[in-house]
Amino acid sequence: MFEVRFGISSFGESTKKPSHHRYKTPSSAPPSSPLKAGGKESFMSHITLVRHGQANFGAGDEHGYDRLSPLGHDQAAWLGAHFKTSGEIFARVYSGTMQRHVETAAGIDAGAPEQDPRLNEFSYFELSNALRDQHGIAPAQGREDFLAYMPQLMAHWEADKLEGVPETFAAFKTRIDDAVSEISAGPGHALIVTSGGVIGMTMRLILGLDAAGMSRLLLAIMNTSVHRLHSLPDGLGMDQFNAIPHLASTDRHFARTHI
Repeated sequence: MFEVRFGISSFGESTKKPSHHRYKTPSSAPPSSPLKAGGKESFMSHITLVRHGQANFGAGDEHGYDRLSPLGHDQAAWLGAHFKTSGEIFARVYSGTMQRHVETAAGIDAGAPEQDPRLNEFSYFELSNALRDQHGIAPAQGREDFLAYMPQLMAHWEADKLEGVPETFAAFKTRIDDAVSEISAGPGHALIVTSGGVIGMTMRLILGLDAAGMSRLLLAIMNTSVHRLHSLPDGLGMDQFNAIPHLASTDRHFARTHI
């Protein structure tokens, strides 16, 4: 696990902020105009993204994978308790429509989420099968294998070298851009419960990463990890990446999972 913060360092010194992606602004708010809340111009919309809890990682397809393990339910409940004890209040709650998203949002218990299919994960198993069948690259069998495998998968997908897959890389990128853009245009603090691929693509857009950089982020994102964004006049900035404060105590270190 690692956590990245930008803006103010742990020593209180100002640090350089990363480049940010200019998300497309909905037609109700012209690109040249700041968001408005309460009759006053404001750029204080915040977004917290949370990856779902541990799913059924032993599955061999999307249907079998798409439900939380017992530990995944615990991770979600612990994060929800952390939000409550720290006084975290969300004005808006969103999730994908996948079962693992809905179950994680229920465990966090921060409000009934507005479910949006644009926040769903990409079809990993179908992409992986296409990479094997069309290019002879076998699926990864463990976390160490993923270090070499994920960059290959992302590179082939982005280059449109995987035929017959449910969506193109460009389509995935566009739907994440559109969804997060719309949510960022709303007032107050928003919670998004989603998957690692969605979070990774969001960070790619903000930080201008290539396929290899996005792959490294995907491999780092932990179950029920917390990622924070804030609105700027011309886009979104990242405040926090891959935080797991609810798993900080030594008796919960066993619950720090990636798959």
